[in-house]
Amino acid sequence: MRVFIMVAGVFTGSHVWQETAARLVAAGSAAHAVPLTGVDPVRPAAPAHVGLETHIEDVIAAIDAVDVASAREIVLVGHDYGIHPVLGAADRRAERIARVVYLDSGMPQNGVPALAAVPDQALRAQLAERAEAGEREGVLAPPARDGWGRWGSTDGIGEAALERLTALAAPQPLGTLLQPLRLTGAVAAVPVTGVLCTGNGPGIGMVQRLVDLGDPALAALTRPQVTFFELPTGHWPMLSCPGELAEVLLRAAAGEGHRLRPVGGDAPVPAHLRPFPLDVPELPRDRQGCVDLYVPEGEGPRPAVVLVHGGPVPAGARPRPREWPTLVGYARSAAAAGVVGVTLDHSLYDVTDYERAAADVAAAVDRVRADARVDADRIALWFFSGGGLLVTDWLTRPPAWLRCLAASYPVLAPLPAWGLSGSRFHPARAVEEAGSLPLVLLRAGREEPEIAATVDAFVTAAEKCSARLEVVDVPHGHHGFETLDAPEETIPALQRAMRSVVGHLTE
Repeated sequence: MRVFIMVAGVFTGSHVWQETAARLVAAGSAAHAVPLTGVDPVRPAAPAHVGLETHIEDVIAAIDAVDVASAREIVLVGHDYGIHPVLGAADRRAERIARVVYLDSGMPQNGVPALAAVPDQALRAQLAERAEAGEREGVLAPPARDGWGRWGSTDGIGEAALERLTALAAPQPLGTLLQPLRLTGAVAAVPVTGVLCTGNGPGIGMVQRLVDLGDPALAALTRPQVTFFELPTGHWPMLSCPGELAEVLLRAAAGEGHRLRPVGGDAPVPAHLRPFPLDVPELPRDRQGCVDLYVPEGEGPRPAVVLVHGGPVPAGARPRPREWPTLVGYARSAAAAGVVGVTLDHSLYDVTDYERAAADVAAAVDRVRADARVDADRIALWFFSGGGLLVTDWLTRPPAWLRCLAASYPVLAPLPAWGLSGSRFHPARAVEEAGSLPLVLLRAGREEPEIAATVDAFVTAAEKCSARLEVVDVPHGHHGFETLDAPEETIPALQRAMRSVVGHLTE
C-alpha cells in the first residue's frame, strides 16, 4: 500500500484535499490530509502556543500512525506553506519517507522561516516589522474572497470552490511563519518531485534556464532522484484540477517526471553561452564601470542602443550577463549599423531585486549618455526576458532623448508567484502612458505559456491605447530563440528588429 500524507498551505485546512484524496483512494492508494493545529477546526489551539514546530509534530504524528507492516511507501505532499512542516517531519523520519512532493511551493532552507516564502513582498515586509516589534503570538487574518490573489493565482478555481475556500479559511498563527525551519540534513537523501503550477509561476523550462546560469542553490535539482511535473493551472490545483493533480502525484510516487539537465560535463552548452547567429564584426569592448561599449569606427557622437539583460541571474554567475555571446552579439550588430552598442550588468539576482535593478539601469543609462562618443539625445533601450518588467519606468513619461524601446521575449507583467502585484513593475498597465514612443517587440511563437500570457496582455493594452507598437514575430521561436532555433527564421527577425531600432534612432 502506498500512503499519501498531504499538508495544505496558509489559511487552509484538510478539507481542500477531499477530491484529490478520493481520486488517490480510487486508484488503490491511501490518502491522509493532515489537520494542522490552530488552523484546521478539528485541532483548535491558542495562537500563542502554535508555531512551525507544532505543525511539524502534526505531520510526524500522521507518519507514525501509518502501520509499517501494511504501507510500503509514504509520500509526503506539501503545498505552499505546507512544505515547511513536511520537510521538518521528513528530516526526522527520513527512513520512512519514499518521496517528498513540493506542490507549487518554494525551496525552504535550514534556519529560514516560512515568512521568506510569503509571495507578497509588501505583506512580507509588514509581517517582518510586526515580528521586530515583538508581535509573534498573534495571527494573520485570512484573505477576503477577492484577496487570494496576493497568495497565488486563483486560475481555474470555480466560483463555488472559491466561495468555499474563503468561507472555511482560518487565521494563520504568526509563529508558523516566524519560527525558523530546523533541518539536520537527513531529508536530503529523500527523493523529491516538484509540481509547478504554470498559471502561478515558472514552468520547467524557466527552472532549467536558472540551473543553466550556474546558481549553486539549484544544482541539487539536477540529481537523478529529483523529478518535475507541470500543471497548467493556478496555485490551488487540489481545487482547480483535483483529478489531474492525483494523476501527477501517482506518477511522482512511481519515480516518473522530467529530470533537469546538469551543467558541465557532457551536458550541452547552455543556451545563453552559445554563439550569436549573426555574422557581426569583432569590435573590442570598452569597459566603462558598469557598462561595456562597442563603438563603431568614425567620427562621433553617435546614437546608442543600451541592452538590458533579463533575470534573475545569480550574483555568482560567471560570465556576467554583459559578456554573454547573445548580448555582445546584439551590441556588435548595433555597432555594425553605425550606432554604439552597450551591454551592462544590473542587480536582478532575485525577484525581490527589481527596485535595485531599475536604479542600476538608470545609472548605467546616465553613464552612457555622459560619454563623449554618444549622442545623449538619441538613446534606445532594449530589454530581454525577465528584464522586461524594467521597461515600466521608461514607458511612464518617457524622456525626449529616449527614441525607442525594444524587447526580446520579455516578461511584461509579474507572474503571480513573484509577489509583485502591488509594485509599479507592470508594463502592460504602463504602456498607455508611452505616448508616441516607438516600441519594438520580438515575440517568440513557442514562448513559455506563463510568459506568453503577459506578452498577450501587453499587446492587447498597446492596441487599445494605439501605442506605436511593432511586433516582430518568430513563429517557431522559443524563449531565448537566438541560440536555440533555426537561423533561417531567427536571423531575419533579428535583422528586421535591429533595422527598426536603428531607424528610430537616426530618423
